Amino acid sequence: MTNIKPGESVEWPSGRTGWYVTLLLTFAYTFSFVDRQVLNLLVDPIQSDLGISDTQISFLQGSAFVGAYVLMSIPLGRIVDRFNRVLVLIGGVLAWSISTVGCGLSGTYFQLMIARVGVGTGEASVTPASWSLLADYFPADRLARPMSVFLMGPYLGAGLALILGAEVIDWTRDVDELSLPFIGALTAWQFTFIAVGLPGFVLAAILATIKEPERIQESTGVSASHATWPEVLLQLQDNRRVYAALLLGAPFIVVILYGLQAWIPTYLVRVFEWDLAHAGRVYGVIALLAGSSGVLSGPVLGNWLKGRGYADYPLRIGTIGATSAMIGMLCIPWMQQAEFALCFIALASFSVTLPMALFSFALQTVTPGNMRGLIAGLYAVTVNVLGLALGPTLVALSTDYIFGDPRAVGYSLALVSGLMAPLAILLIYSGMKPYAEMYAQLDNAEN
Repeated sequence: MTNIKPGESVEWPSGRTGWYVTLLLTFAYTFSFVDRQVLNLLVDPIQSDLGISDTQISFLQGSAFVGAYVLMSIPLGRIVDRFNRVLVLIGGVLAWSISTVGCGLSGTYFQLMIARVGVGTGEASVTPASWSLLADYFPADRLARPMSVFLMGPYLGAGLALILGAEVIDWTRDVDELSLPFIGALTAWQFTFIAVGLPGFVLAAILATIKEPERIQESTGVSASHATWPEVLLQLQDNRRVYAALLLGAPFIVVILYGLQAWIPTYLVRVFEWDLAHAGRVYGVIALLAGSSGVLSGPVLGNWLKGRGYADYPLRIGTIGATSAMIGMLCIPWMQQAEFALCFIALASFSVTLPMALFSFALQTVTPGNMRGLIAGLYAVTVNVLGLALGPTLVALSTDYIFGDPRAVGYSLALVSGLMAPLAILLIYSGMKPYAEMYAQLDNAEN
């Protein structure tokens, strides 16, 4: 470990090495979302085979995954701050890949739920390990771009999950059951889980080529040894409005994102009577392109605002993204033609991802290096408790119990977005001024 005091220089890993690591971590993040999100395309066939409701399927999409993810995120964040981060990440990849294959081997609702718990357990390692590694491969003034590339993972993964899942469904369209050696008969949705889970074993082997870097504590004056809990709590307390914006405000935007990803394929099938495979391909492309474009555009817009003196630019862009996403979501259910609905879906998909790289950058920038893994784990907890647990479930509850009509899923998406976006904007706005002050202090310390 290395402790860098203000004014001291540090020898950072080469740019080529840093970008190699960035690409591998991005692949890992992408694969995690493929395995996490492929379930969203398989809602109708799973419901048909297992005889379950929208609310029950939303539990598999959200709470079953999130419960394990949340329970493990903070402990794994702590482990990341103290032990080899590469090994932690490899272990997580193997755990979620085995569990995804387990989803495909499930024949009951309970078995599928247990397998989803395993997926959540393994994926809890990705965010704290990757964020901590990137912060030690790039200095703060060059961290935003690799972080934005890394954060393409969820949107690449969500898009690829739908596209690949659609291809598997199309391939098995005329086959009631498939038979695999040593496994036996499988339905198309079971085979889909196995197909997307197996590449994770290859990924784990490739990740072993990453070298664990020295932990660099830049311009904080804090010991590079792992922080104590009182130190962490003091950091959160002293900067509570900034952390409230990042740890609570940002997750309310993620509620919109996960609701969108979980239910748009089903919305296209139910409202416009699209074929499931076609819905997966079309929305998969939108999720991949619009989501990736949004997360890459955030730092570009951020640099433009920073050049014009807006030190609060990460949070300012958060309010812009939340407002634009809400507008897009509120318009979706009123569209009578699928093509117009897709335009607003693309707007929402782009807008909701616009601030995500900057949120991560801001969190890493204001957090001392010896507690980055823990704070990243805490961020993962709030994002997933609020975002992944509430997003799909609130939409499903609204459809089942407020509107009482499966075809009203578009109105449910609009309702949830209309409630969540203002909460996000309020919390993020309250943190803008203190973030600007905190950023100025850190910038002065480094100079």
